[in-house]
Amino acid sequence: MNRDTAPTDWNAPAMQSRIARRYAAERRFKALGLGAVLLSGLFLAFLLFVMVGNGARGFTYTHVAVPIDFKATPLTVDASRLDDPDADQVIANAGLSDIVAFAAGEALGEGGSDVISENAWKEVRTAIKADPDLLTGKTVFELPASSRIDIAAKEGAKGELGARVAALKANGRLSTGIHWPFFRNADATDPAVAGIWGALKGSVLTIVIAFLIAFPTGVLAALYLEEYAPKNRWTDLIEVSINNLAAVPSIIFGLLALAVFINWFGLCQASALVGGLTLALMTMPVIVIAARNAIKAVPPSIRDAALGVGASPVQVVFHHVLPLALPGILTGTIIGMARALGETAPLLLIGMRAFIGDVPNGICSPSTVLPMQIFLWSDEVDRGFVEKTSAAIIVLLILLLSMNALAIYLRNKFEKRW
Repeated sequence: MNRDTAPTDWNAPAMQSRIARRYAAERRFKALGLGAVLLSGLFLAFLLFVMVGNGARGFTYTHVAVPIDFKATPLTVDASRLDDPDADQVIANAGLSDIVAFAAGEALGEGGSDVISENAWKEVRTAIKADPDLLTGKTVFELPASSRIDIAAKEGAKGELGARVAALKANGRLSTGIHWPFFRNADATDPAVAGIWGALKGSVLTIVIAFLIAFPTGVLAALYLEEYAPKNRWTDLIEVSINNLAAVPSIIFGLLALAVFINWFGLCQASALVGGLTLALMTMPVIVIAARNAIKAVPPSIRDAALGVGASPVQVVFHHVLPLALPGILTGTIIGMARALGETAPLLLIGMRAFIGDVPNGICSPSTVLPMQIFLWSDEVDRGFVEKTSAAIIVLLILLLSMNALAIYLRNKFEKRW
């Protein structure tokens, strides 16, 4: 039975009240969303401000001008042996550290050897190896200051230490500039010579190995599951397993790597090879999921058209589907690699937490990675490592942002619209 319905009176007080409440709720929702965005931006700005403020000084260091006269205090080293592989040990055994400490005491007065770093003589050794003629005369070397002097010169100090730093500055002995050893040295117990190159090279080797294993394996697995695998309980089980593996805590992969790669296969412990294999296992499920989603996004009409002009199923997949899905695959892969670059938990269990004082020269050499280096420096007692830790964090953030920017660039470059 039809019933007459009265028209809505939009000007009625009850209706106006409902409309006002609806608009007020919408305004509150917009305000909450804007507040969340602003709060996130403030936290990010605070993080960057603190990191850059503390880390900027980590890229610089204070040096002390110390003249060394090798005629007055000769270094008994055969110049012909300076090109030998054991030249560093030969120079060290000749007493170079004592000569440098004596020269610092002569130039800087009582306690002069405490003004320079305990490893400052290594800078002189490097200079002698580059130019053996320095052993025949007097040269002024810019040597790294001790951590205590460096912090006082940058932040200021009171009392006897402040007076001494002020006197050295007045005499033109102190200078602060870019600390190049930070970029070319490996880890060390002295912040004056500690650097990130060893950890940075270890990170690059580890990520490259992880990419070379995880990317082709993950993409091929995604292609098979999406294009060829029959739909049955076994494929359903595999899909559920892959989704679960993507959510497994990363330290579980470290336990797996310790049991399989080191204890079972006997691969080199604390190396980039084992680290790369571990991160490949951790990243592969993420790549499979990202690749499957990208392949699903390719319209079925592309496949039908290719089959209609005589292409084989393999040609359809590799000539048409995969190129169109590549932007999404690359984006997911690079984001997964960026996540792996910041991992520490699985690498702790395979021995990459150890102190590594040398730059790795191969995939089986003992090595560490940047996040682990940051973790180790954060535990150091010496205040000089506080700046080094923040500076290393800045380097890691730059790497992560670069990888994310690369993902955005590749997605925009290869993305096709239909």
